[in-house]
Amino acid sequence: MRIACALLLALSAVACEPSEPLNIVTVQTGKSLNTDHNVALHAGSFRRKDTMYVSVLTEGRGAGKVTVKWSLGGRVLHQVTKKLSYNAQAATDFRFQAADEFPLGDYTIDVIVDGQTIETRRVKVE
Repeated sequence: MRIACALLLALSAVACEPSEPLNIVTVQTGKSLNTDHNVALHAGSFRRKDTMYVSVLTEGRGAGKVTVKWSLGGRVLHQVTKKLSYNAQAATDFRFQAADEFPLGDYTIDVIVDGQTIETRRVKVE
């Protein structure tokens, strides 16, 4: 009986997770976040001591692995990966803050879902 109960619980947990891919509706970049993880202050240019925020907005049921990668001059400076699983609309934030200051220049931000680049943004540190 215990084995049957454990098996039933395991199957229920798996059935609750979405099997559909994530439905990304938009990507936001900016300097701060709202409490719901959306970008509060949208920006395409940053100062050397700012934190760069990326918010990935999804809609409906879906699951997948999202990676956000910041590059400068073709060199990856920072990369964050999160495994996501949602049953409704959601916003997931990613952030990059330099230990001291960001080097000046044009940065590329790639948003990758399950190994596929779905969006590339260009921002500037001035």
